[in-house]
Amino acid sequence: MDPVADAVDGLTELWTTAAADASVRLSPYQLRALYALEAAPGANLTLLADRLDAGLPTVSRLCDRLEAAGLLLRDAASHNRREVRLSLTAHGRDVLAEVAALRTRALAAVVDAMEPDDRAGLERGLRAFAAAQRNRPPGDGG
Repeated sequence: MDPVADAVDGLTELWTTAAADASVRLSPYQLRALYALEAAPGANLTLLADRLDAGLPTVSRLCDRLEAAGLLLRDAASHNRREVRLSLTAHGRDVLAEVAALRTRALAAVVDAMEPDDRAGLERGLRAFAAAQRNRPPGDGG
């Protein structure tokens, strides 16, 4: 397999394993939803469904579970009482912070085990990757 794909698979496994070690067990899909709401506080179900590329009924059930776990609040929008606004609870923000800390520690352990020249090369490569990704035309899937 391609070495880049192997590295991405390894990072994905590290990310998933670190998230699974959090005090609240969340599926990758639930975690994506929480991150989406962290980035767009007060989003409605339609926006969250768009961000997750999922249907409204699926996202509504997902929000039911997150709300029952105390991670999410639903409130009526001030301008339209029928529209539901979604936001993270303090507990939801704490869980995301915990997951981020676990992921950072796991990634640091792997990077710290690398030789200094390899770490420098990785940093250069990741900067180049991020720049290329930013400069890629929208909708360019390959």
